[in-house]
Amino acid sequence: MAFDTIDEGFEKIGAEHEVIRPPRGRDFTHEELCQLLPEADVLCTSFDYPARAELLQHGAKLRLIANFGVGFNNIDIDYACTHGIVVTNTPQAVIIPTTELTLALMLDCARRVSELDRLIRQTPGKRPTIGRMGYLGVHLAGKTLGLIGYGRIASAVAERARAFGMKILYYKRTPLSADEEARQGITYAPLDDLLFGSDFISIHTPYSAETHHFIGERELALMKPTAIFINTARGAVVDEEALVKALQTGYIAAAGLDVFENQDNPHPTLCTLDNVCMTPHTGTQTADARRDMNAEMLENVVRFLAGRTDLNRVA
Repeated sequence: MAFDTIDEGFEKIGAEHEVIRPPRGRDFTHEELCQLLPEADVLCTSFDYPARAELLQHGAKLRLIANFGVGFNNIDIDYACTHGIVVTNTPQAVIIPTTELTLALMLDCARRVSELDRLIRQTPGKRPTIGRMGYLGVHLAGKTLGLIGYGRIASAVAERARAFGMKILYYKRTPLSADEEARQGITYAPLDDLLFGSDFISIHTPYSAETHHFIGERELALMKPTAIFINTARGAVVDEEALVKALQTGYIAAAGLDVFENQDNPHPTLCTLDNVCMTPHTGTQTADARRDMNAEMLENVVRFLAGRTDLNRVA
């Protein structure tokens, strides 16, 4: 174990295999892990713990890297593939928490919750006067939600958004069958049509060279001036400079962001805009998700050591 995590689930593995974990409350340092890896068959790492070639080269016996998280850009996949190391992730455990955060950001932006929270804190002990037509929000009911990318999380968002009375458009490279669209209550739209026709737009594409700045100045200009844009996927799928300009100039109404182009250093102008709600990459930041991610990671380990192939394999 490269990182500190909850105890639940280790009994099953520990009964048959030696498990080396870091001291409670901290992760192993790079140097400590370099010393431990030569005898390790499995490395459990986390989405925020780098597993680069300079570390992995110490794992002469390494056969599996089990990642805690759905994203795996913390792992040198090329090195793993070249050296016959299997890599797994935890895609199921992240669906519900990321879906719920997506809806939370939609609601926050629609009803201007964070904006009004900041307003009321400016006058402690006195309710600010906003007037009957001030700080008006919008309903989700009756609005159109456009989903860019349509995997597990987007599908879960669609299901919940329908419960709010929303119409769902989606865009993906390979559309679903007509029967499946009817079953889920969704409608395919070409990207430009989706951007032009949606009141809320939520992006759910993975990051790659192909999706870098997938949403840029052109795409933002196609959106309604009342549109609310949500990103709980990956920061660099959006041109952040173009997004800032769109928010400043009124090309779109608001944005809810959990991820940023430079994850450690969000665009400073975003912090000055009232029409932005931000969270610091907390899509899976719930106690339930951490428990479920741990269980899914360890299940991958148990299955791999038992010789099974039904893993959440990414490489």
